[in-house]
Amino acid sequence: LRCSCRLGGGLVQAGGSLRLSCAASGSYVMGWFRQYPGKEREFVAAITWSGGNTYYTDSVKGRFTISRDNAKNTMYLQMNSLKPEDTAVYYCAAARYYTGWPPSRVGMDYWGKGTLVTVSS
Repeated sequence: LRCSCRLGGGLVQAGGSLRLSCAASGSYVMGWFRQYPGKEREFVAAITWSGGNTYYTDSVKGRFTISRDNAKNTMYLQMNSLKPEDTAVYYCAAARYYTGWPPSRVGMDYWGKGTLVTVSS
């Protein structure tokens, strides 16, 4: 189980877009979490590797799209219509086995290094 890649964070103006990517293998489900300063990591989106089932937290529905390329063992998070409240450190995460749907922070058994996404007004 691995997640090693350039995540693709950065600074963007409100309304802009960014795409995050993460590579991993041996995962049943992968997802994205984010962490605000002084807060614990929270769920953003997840995708099952085989079936491609997706789930999003309400605050990003219609704006973020999670996808995966099985051949490349890569997961993506396309973030559109970004808002200042999306500013956070984003983490790639993976779980080897099903532990619930959507996956929770405690259910993930791999965490990539976080990348800072900053959305300015």
